[in-house]
Amino acid sequence: FFSFSSSPSTLAAMGHVKILKTAAYHQRYQVKYRRRREGKTDYLARKRLVVQDKNKYGSPKYRLVVRCTNKDVICQIMHSKIVGDVCLSAAYSHELPKYGIEVGLTNYAAAYATGLLCARRLLQKLGLDEQYEGNDDPDGEHFLVEHEDGPRPFTCVLDVGLIRTTTGAKVFGALKGAVDGGLNIPHSDKVPPPP
Repeated sequence: FFSFSSSPSTLAAMGHVKILKTAAYHQRYQVKYRRRREGKTDYLARKRLVVQDKNKYGSPKYRLVVRCTNKDVICQIMHSKIVGDVCLSAAYSHELPKYGIEVGLTNYAAAYATGLLCARRLLQKLGLDEQYEGNDDPDGEHFLVEHEDGPRPFTCVLDVGLIRTTTGAKVFGALKGAVDGGLNIPHSDKVPPPP
């Protein structure tokens, strides 16, 4: 406890106290995981996204991973194994000029288009693209994939990493694009901004 009510002469007499880190401190010091030290991974959030229920016996738990860099928006469908994460499908906003979007490759619209592209690629790879065509009239309204006869819609959860999840963030643009593309991703209708 330090009080400023002491007289100035008392403060001058105290001097500087050096904090010593002894050999015992350094011997017992445990460094954090490398990706935590680099500020890339929130391991508490990752554990909750990756750990599967024990009664599902090795079923993969799929994630829509969205990462926004200064020059790109990256969308990937991933699931984790012991040896590492496996990518099923990926789309990047720098691919969008092939589809007619030339500029603004990091804005909300580009995030939406990248999520849509990732979803369509995945469903085409799994042979579900004709059964789940997604939202035919993308007007910004809340859309959920309807379960039809046959295989159920592909379900995954949103993985935003360290991005701040404010209303109207670009990660939710990618989420809306993936949902409109035909993926079943649980979300609230309040998360993407209203049309």
